[in-house]
Amino acid sequence: MTDKSKSGFTANCETCTVKDKSIFCHLQMDELITIDEHKSCIPYKKGQIIFNEGNYPLGVYCINKGKVKLAHAGQDGKEQIVKLAKEGDVLGYRSMLSSERYNASAIALEDTQICFISKEVFFSLLRKNPTLSLEIIRMLALELRLTENRLTDIAQKPVRERMAEALLFLKETYGFEKDNATISVVLSREDIANLVGTATETAIRLLSEFKHDKIVVFVGKKIKILDMDKLVKTANIYN
Repeated sequence: MTDKSKSGFTANCETCTVKDKSIFCHLQMDELITIDEHKSCIPYKKGQIIFNEGNYPLGVYCINKGKVKLAHAGQDGKEQIVKLAKEGDVLGYRSMLSSERYNASAIALEDTQICFISKEVFFSLLRKNPTLSLEIIRMLALELRLTENRLTDIAQKPVRERMAEALLFLKETYGFEKDNATISVVLSREDIANLVGTATETAIRLLSEFKHDKIVVFVGKKIKILDMDKLVKTANIYN
């Protein structure tokens, strides 16, 4: 069965092109049919909020198409990007498992298509499929490691190294365009600053320095890496 939203966005779990990239690749056919029968397919425009920080979760969100940022608002109102997500990623499961409010808002970075799966359906799948449960545990462990690394970087690394590492992270998350050099995502300078954990003015200055040093160049609103070796060295990720 195929679910259809009011806008005409359709998605079939059995033939989904991003299924193999998600935790749902381990589901049996009858389990995929269960999701198909109950999920909602929802399109979001660039900049639209998918869920708000502070709300209680009602289910999980699987990205069928597009890119999403998860951002936490600090006490001073400044946004901190805590995660970037892509096609196949599942959002909101951690807060749902812990029965806590969302600690960040999910916002579409571009026009995005989301499949929403209710809490009841998701928990039913977890109880029936131990492989899915183990995959969730693996994802939680991975996120914990990434969070620990990020906290260490913010505490110990100079901002120039953090900027270089952020660009490498963007490349690992979203990949390159067909030229095998341009990072396949558009982020504002403010978003990049919020990812690095610095002021927007500092992010702009550092990107200009990277351009001057022939590490990167700007292609429209995207960033093209000219010298990967120099970028890795600047990030100092092997020390």
